[in-house]
Amino acid sequence: MKIVYVHMHLKPGGVTTVISRQVAAITKENHALVITGDDPPADFSAPHVRIDGLGYDDLDFPEKDPPPNETAEAVISAIYEHWPDGCDVIHVHNPLLAKNSRLLSILDRLKQKGFNLFLQIHDFPEDGRPWSYDTTREYLSDCHYGVINNRDCGILIKSGLKPEGVHTLFNMVAPFVIRDVQGEAIPTVLYPVRGIRRKNIGEALLLSLYFPDDTPLAITLPPNSPMDWFVYKEWKEYAEKKALNAIFEASAKYDFRALVADARYLVTTSIIEGFGFAFLEPWTAGKALMGRKLPDICSDFEAKGIGLEHLYEKMLVPSEWMDCVAFEKRWKRCLRDTFVRYGAAMDESAASEGFATLCQNGGIDFSMLDEPFQRNIMDRLIGNTSEVKRFEEINPALKQFRRPPAFSRMISRNRDAIAKHYNQDAYRERLVDIYKKVITIRVRHAIDKSILLRQFLQPKNFSLMKWCDDELE
Repeated sequence: MKIVYVHMHLKPGGVTTVISRQVAAITKENHALVITGDDPPADFSAPHVRIDGLGYDDLDFPEKDPPPNETAEAVISAIYEHWPDGCDVIHVHNPLLAKNSRLLSILDRLKQKGFNLFLQIHDFPEDGRPWSYDTTREYLSDCHYGVINNRDCGILIKSGLKPEGVHTLFNMVAPFVIRDVQGEAIPTVLYPVRGIRRKNIGEALLLSLYFPDDTPLAITLPPNSPMDWFVYKEWKEYAEKKALNAIFEASAKYDFRALVADARYLVTTSIIEGFGFAFLEPWTAGKALMGRKLPDICSDFEAKGIGLEHLYEKMLVPSEWMDCVAFEKRWKRCLRDTFVRYGAAMDESAASEGFATLCQNGGIDFSMLDEPFQRNIMDRLIGNTSEVKRFEEINPALKQFRRPPAFSRMISRNRDAIAKHYNQDAYRERLVDIYKKVITIRVRHAIDKSILLRQFLQPKNFSLMKWCDDELE
């Protein structure tokens, strides 16, 4: 088979890594061409073509962006220049994000020309990304879609797609390699992430109050985007002001492999994950993972025998520790503004019911708060032994951070399960099987965007940190 991979860019990061692994997986018996809107990194080894019209919108000079039909014809020309008899499938990554407002029109033109499209979704704009949502047009109909977890598969089927046209493609997991480490780090509890908002840095700092023997929290990388950087900088300054035992940008101070090798354990407090590498990779390095569990994501892994039962699902803050009136006012305003940004109408009664659900059991989950509210809770805990102890009584999962259990058996079991289910051979088999279905099965279906939005934008689990990005002070 001849497969074309299309993405808006090939900057270092998650999607580029996935594309590289897909190319490596299939090219033992098949052929690949990557078409992108920006130059790839120097070490990108697959055959590739740059077509500027596939890149991000030029926000300063939008008139410079070529029309969709022109870009579509450039893609077609690139394919036939590479393979005179054309390709079998065009595999498009993250086509729903409106960072290129012309992309859906480009793909529609390719579909009209008879190309078999496979649209793989890593991130939904409906999932806390209103700035990447296009209210003016529908998503592509009558083509095959791919997702990276079973939750998203169910969501797309509920939103109008037929099961034979939606394919779950779990990512391949490359083991952390910590052999032959150059240099040494120090013992830490390692959070190996770029410190963007959805990684919930405040909660990781909260957990650090319960780490054993004054072990520092180490966060590996800073964010890139201005909004994320602003929030990250505030947490960094707060940690310094409160003398918290935390190392920011740890990868600039120590070799990453040394950080992993010397870590007591790894931690996650993320509130949004697509595939969920964070729940798998630590075990491949012989390290335990502790922290927050995302049930919709982790259920896929647990079904394959990976033990994550020790992770917690909520970190409950007593309602009397908060200004609940101010929180409700801010929460409802943010909810209302979010519906407006998506061009949708908010049901006031559903909002009130959602807030009541959010605050049941005498408190609210720490991850539902935005950073100013989180810092208020931290202020209450820092240096107050009795409140630290009470918070631990309310949230018994905190005890394991202070006294980590023996994980050796779980590490071995999880590492074996990951190697069995997420290796390259299994990945290649699944990927090739999907391509064959894309080629042979014709589908007639479409996504109902209003239903899809409601799957994600629900008042009962509306988090200020996930959805609200204004007036952070």
